[in-house]
Amino acid sequence: MSESKTLEQPAKEHAEEWKVGPGAWISLVIVLLVFSGFFFKVEGMAWLGAFDFTTLGGAFGTMKSPETNTFIGSGGISAKAGFLFALSLVPTVMLALGLLEIFTHYGAIRAAHKLLTPLLKPLLGIPGYTGLALITDLQSTDAGAALTKELYDSDKITRKDVVIMGSWQYSGAGLINNYFSIGSAMFASLTIPIIVPLVLMFVLKFMGAAVVRLALNTVYKRDFDNE
Repeated sequence: MSESKTLEQPAKEHAEEWKVGPGAWISLVIVLLVFSGFFFKVEGMAWLGAFDFTTLGGAFGTMKSPETNTFIGSGGISAKAGFLFALSLVPTVMLALGLLEIFTHYGAIRAAHKLLTPLLKPLLGIPGYTGLALITDLQSTDAGAALTKELYDSDKITRKDVVIMGSWQYSGAGLINNYFSIGSAMFASLTIPIIVPLVLMFVLKFMGAAVVRLALNTVYKRDFDNE
């Protein structure tokens, strides 16, 4: 009897760990909206930008001459230039990790795992809680990479998962942010609705990751035998 109870205890603890309540679903909805870019430059409702990750991340000031330079300056070389560039990534990554910790506390990771696993597992072979890192990448490649590393370091994903996620993330990286900021210069010359190229790039991200998954399961299958 005591041995049976001992075996049942871990199963009960695991079930409790992944129990999803209303608060977890609310937390997931909020974090998806914050990281997805849904509130990024909403026409006629600029105040919604206060709830957008890119807006919260802000921007550095510029030098007076030339006006387009940030504190990094121009003409830097070697290790010093690389250090300043890396330093410029710190605020965004810190903000993303801080927000993730808050939403994780309220159950967003559990809700994402339950909601997105039926979608991501068949398509890409990765668990649902990777969805937050993928969604974050739509606005910030640095924050998306930081969240992916956090999942790997905590043993929630495998090396194969990291490679698949990387292929998804860096195909059209920072898709929403770059499309509506840099790509907006081309909007006037488009002969199709603006949303069409965005949807196409989003679909191609999944196609690229699926091809990488196929390669890992066939050509490079033996690379993960000992994982």
